[in-house]
Amino acid sequence: MMAHSALSQVAISVPVGSDLPLRRSAFKPPSINIQDKSCARVLNLELKASNSQLRSRRVICMSVQQASVPKVNVSPLELEDSAEPPLNLFKPKGPYTATIVSVERLVGPKAPGETCHIVIDHGGNVPYWEGQSYGVIPPGENPKKPGSPHNVRLYSIASTRYGDFFDGKTASLCVRRAVYYEPETGKEDPSKNGVCSNFLCNSKPGDKIQITGPSGKIMLLPEDDPNATHIMIGTGTGIAPFRGYLRRMFMEQIPPFKFGGLAWLFLGVANTDSLLYDEEFSKYLKDYPDNFRYDKALSREQKNKNGGKMYVQDKIEEYSDEIFKLLDGGAHIYFCGLKGMMPGIQETLKRVAEQRGESWDEKLSQLKKNKQWHVEVY
Repeated sequence: MMAHSALSQVAISVPVGSDLPLRRSAFKPPSINIQDKSCARVLNLELKASNSQLRSRRVICMSVQQASVPKVNVSPLELEDSAEPPLNLFKPKGPYTATIVSVERLVGPKAPGETCHIVIDHGGNVPYWEGQSYGVIPPGENPKKPGSPHNVRLYSIASTRYGDFFDGKTASLCVRRAVYYEPETGKEDPSKNGVCSNFLCNSKPGDKIQITGPSGKIMLLPEDDPNATHIMIGTGTGIAPFRGYLRRMFMEQIPPFKFGGLAWLFLGVANTDSLLYDEEFSKYLKDYPDNFRYDKALSREQKNKNGGKMYVQDKIEEYSDEIFKLLDGGAHIYFCGLKGMMPGIQETLKRVAEQRGESWDEKLSQLKKNKQWHVEVY
């Protein structure tokens, strides 16, 4: 595998609610070292600041990488010791109070809707594995149960167990703001907007958040074979667990896990401005061309072979021969996103299987039996 080339990114602040595209500077300052945790220092300064203007600004912080090392060192490595993933350490009746570190708008101005990357400081008290979820209890009273808190909302975690600062103390969520528009007037009705997604996207550094979990085992990344193939199919915020997988495979230096297989990501979004974590994925593609493939389905910009909109199932069909051969060879395949994505994908896979003279029902049954089939939709 090729080493990472030089790329460092700085923490910047933009006004809350700004729809300006975020331009991230890429440069190589000689004094930056990952152990310095430059971003963390900026965040600490902002969190401690009493100036209300500072607290009302979003902090944008991307990973800092060195040119001198191929991967980033992480800690504590004790997070690798457990044979079983942590499960339900904190439950709805006794959630953990964590702190918002940063909220970053991920999408450009032409994206439909707003998607944010939210970093949460759990102090190392709510450890998790890649592919798991946190529950979030938004503040306020449940309108359907007066006097009771809101129900828990589950969000796939979009970071590795070491978090975005590589110290095991944070977790990241990828959240799309749920907004409701009246069909007749076209005007937004705030009373029907998603309670939890808007709470998260409106959060500021230092705000408190009630979390539960971690939960989930179906999307855990199997690591018994470091040379295995992993085919990841995500739409929108369903990219979250895959970002965690890929950072673990290609960004972090983890002695017990050295990835030498193939990771193949299919990401479906509306347009180029809607792409999530594209800079990270593009960098892996450049640095690890033998171990990473990255295919995008942009429904509003690309056409499928029939002239219709390009969706992830169209990309799957385009590469179906390769995908089926990889699955026959033991590859794992993962799906994450809105549940509406699955019928179209299943229909495509069934059609392809029939064209190959195979029974899709039998093949799917075998994939599930072999634990190669991983689905998390919402």
